[in-house]
Amino acid sequence: MPVEAPCANPLLLSWVQEWVEKARDHNSKGLLTYKKAYEALKACPVTFQHPCQLQNLKGFGPTLCSRLTDKMKKHCAENGLPMPKRPRRVNIPGLGGPDDEDEEGEGEGRPPKRQRKSRPYVPTLRSGPYAIIIGLATLEEGSHQGMTKQCLIEVAQPHCDASFTAPPDPKSFYTAWNSMKTLLEKDIVYERRSGPTRRYHLTEDGWEVARRIQHTLDPTLPRPAPSRPEPMPQEIEQPPRPVNRSPSVEIEEQPKQASSYADVVTNGDTSSSSSAIPHFQPIRLKPGSFEVQLLLDVREVRAKTDRDYIQNELSKKGVNPVMRSLELGDALWIAKCKHPNFLSQLGAEGDEVVLDYIIERKRLDDLISSVKDGRFHEQKFRLKRSGIKNVVYIIEEISMDSETLDNRAEMVQSAIASTQVVNGFFVKKTQRIDDTIRYLTRMTMLLKKQYESKDLLVIPTEVLTAQNYLPLLEHLKKKDPSTNHHITYPALASLASKSDMMTLRDVYLKMLMCTRQVTWEKALEIQKRWKMPYEFAKAFDECGGGEQGKKRKRELVFEQMGNLYGRKKITKPLSLKIAEIWADDV
Repeated sequence: MPVEAPCANPLLLSWVQEWVEKARDHNSKGLLTYKKAYEALKACPVTFQHPCQLQNLKGFGPTLCSRLTDKMKKHCAENGLPMPKRPRRVNIPGLGGPDDEDEEGEGEGRPPKRQRKSRPYVPTLRSGPYAIIIGLATLEEGSHQGMTKQCLIEVAQPHCDASFTAPPDPKSFYTAWNSMKTLLEKDIVYERRSGPTRRYHLTEDGWEVARRIQHTLDPTLPRPAPSRPEPMPQEIEQPPRPVNRSPSVEIEEQPKQASSYADVVTNGDTSSSSSAIPHFQPIRLKPGSFEVQLLLDVREVRAKTDRDYIQNELSKKGVNPVMRSLELGDALWIAKCKHPNFLSQLGAEGDEVVLDYIIERKRLDDLISSVKDGRFHEQKFRLKRSGIKNVVYIIEEISMDSETLDNRAEMVQSAIASTQVVNGFFVKKTQRIDDTIRYLTRMTMLLKKQYESKDLLVIPTEVLTAQNYLPLLEHLKKKDPSTNHHITYPALASLASKSDMMTLRDVYLKMLMCTRQVTWEKALEIQKRWKMPYEFAKAFDECGGGEQGKKRKRELVFEQMGNLYGRKKITKPLSLKIAEIWADDV
């Protein structure tokens, strides 16, 4: 393998060539390695000062470079030549920029490399570190008193969006207090132990960070004035809670007791005049005679072991919810009369008027399970029948197993889209329960501002029946769209507890949806073609008997709806399933 003249490193190349020929003669496994190194060195146009610089070439590692260095030492000793000095850096000369120079020439005529300036620590606004620093800054600078963990949490919590005591969801173990570890590592906070008690202080760097934060919030204040920790709000008295409530919003059905409001609103009869629009004089509540309050279902819990979390966090934010077992929804707002007997004197029940906002809260896992077992459509049906104009679905997107979430992603998106488009409900997505609590707080403040400054018109309960309620609301809306009419809470609870308020059409749709895979859209299409259950059953009877009659029964629904598009389409297997329920001898 002759050495070509243009090679920039002929001596080094000749040694590598010897190894290649020796490996070939011995049929060595290293032949391929030597050949790669030889080709790379042969093609390189740069002259190397020391064999160690060959590590920049493909095919040369520390072992080959070390062997070449030994060869170079032996060659220099035999020929009386000085050994080249080993450069401090091994970059290829001419290709490595400022790293080409050796130790003697390095740095001559070149300014020293500028050291990278470390950036000051800046915590994220309303994060755990931010709140801890703000809390510790309420102490006097230079004070040796410090703060205990409990005291610091009470002071810092108002400045943080996350909770210091409870994880974002029951499956997590980290709270905002875990950020204390970061502050200790960065020497922003130091910990002092006195017996079993730990106290926390800001370091000099910590005070610098605190002053920067305070200057950003209010340039006129170098440091917030020291303040005493606020006492924890007292718990609100509430009714006894069910003992077997599951941690999620949707629970297994418990034996249902008769509602105490069941007889407040009469059923009305089934005659054609039962839904006749009554004439009445609305009860008028003047501003100042009532107060807007939040009603929260007692079954709304964070977990079995943390039942009061939502109530306590709302109380800390200035909203004291009224806890009770709601007949409908998970939260709603009422106007509480300041004179308890005012409504009853004018033909209404109780002293609470329901406003036009109701909340249904769903965790992501609850949403998936309720869609699968049909409860989701049942709940939306009842909310639609409540007559409340603004229905809000809160979807808490908690962490879930990625495989389960991927498998159900399309179902979840379809359920949310159907809720918004078909039902006309508003969907609010939150990341964790703390976001939901903040949303409830903001909504309460907004509704206070919206309703407490104007008159409220209340429909007397004595004119309401389960049959005329919805037609009456529709009539009032058409008559004057700008005026809202409300009913009392006992009246709403009574209406929600009655199954008799449903029309035959409603019962028919629910009967159809009891069949697995028959969704709300499919049930509506069936109802359009066969208006009443009697008509549907009669259509199967008219198919006749014998094998041909059985076939016509099995394919009756498929022939009518098999050509529909999307979610309205009914396949042959589903048509057979429907026929097995509604027809005889299939």
